[in-house]
Amino acid sequence: MIAAVLGLSAGEFAVISTLDEAISQIGVGCLLAVPREQAGVAMEATRALIRRQRTHHNVKNLHVVALPASTLQADLLIGAGCVATLETSAVSLGEHGPAPRFTAAMTQAAIRMKDATCPALYAALEAGEKGNPFTPLRGLIGSDLMKIRDDWRVIDNPFGNDDPIVLLPAIRPDVALFHAPMADRHGNVWIGRQRDLSTLAHASRKTIVTVEKIHDGNLLDDPVLAAGLLPGFYVDAVAVVENGAWPLSLPDHYPADDAHLAEYARLAKTAEGFARYLDEYVYEKQAA
Repeated sequence: MIAAVLGLSAGEFAVISTLDEAISQIGVGCLLAVPREQAGVAMEATRALIRRQRTHHNVKNLHVVALPASTLQADLLIGAGCVATLETSAVSLGEHGPAPRFTAAMTQAAIRMKDATCPALYAALEAGEKGNPFTPLRGLIGSDLMKIRDDWRVIDNPFGNDDPIVLLPAIRPDVALFHAPMADRHGNVWIGRQRDLSTLAHASRKTIVTVEKIHDGNLLDDPVLAAGLLPGFYVDAVAVVENGAWPLSLPDHYPADDAHLAEYARLAKTAEGFARYLDEYVYEKQAA
């Protein structure tokens, strides 16, 4: 059916799938890597995960790595009971205030928080990208993070004298999930200037991407677009989801829906309001 709809030939559409098929690769205990708000967040896929957790109870105990911070996506997943561990540098709704379900979960000790810095997250994922078991990083010694991150180690620089340095374990996510403007029939995904999406895909065992549209042709054949590609051999599933980042923005394509984000911030301040939000904006699609 998908091949017929998209006009694909047998050898071209191995990674093209429906949204539900694509996210079926995300299950209990998955180490899930997601990008910052400005890089392309797969929000419709996030809502689909929450719907599947409600019906099948198999999207839970996630370890979410947000590179390097998160907003609505993490707050929704936490509030819906999908997250056991969060590894990031910050969760906030920005101009709309604190992330209410994240804040509630932290004050109630409902999730495990692995605090990190932006450079630490990038460095650990880059180590995973390169297949290294760990990576050194400056700038952490003396911070309070060293008191709570017992998986970070301090060693003496083997090439220096009295030069302590921190070693970070590599992060190798099970799945990377993000949204992009387009992909082609071969699974090549155009990410443009959002190069940290490449780091997520390279470091992860699987990559799932939602896109606005399928490009007619091979993106690698276009000398302008090819430079902004994530090649298809890094991509395991592509699902076409128009406005798939809503209510967040897709850079250079559409802005964030600030009115909706303000409504979320107001409703999600209480558990009852958050439940109403899920009923109206997440679960109603399942009923439809």
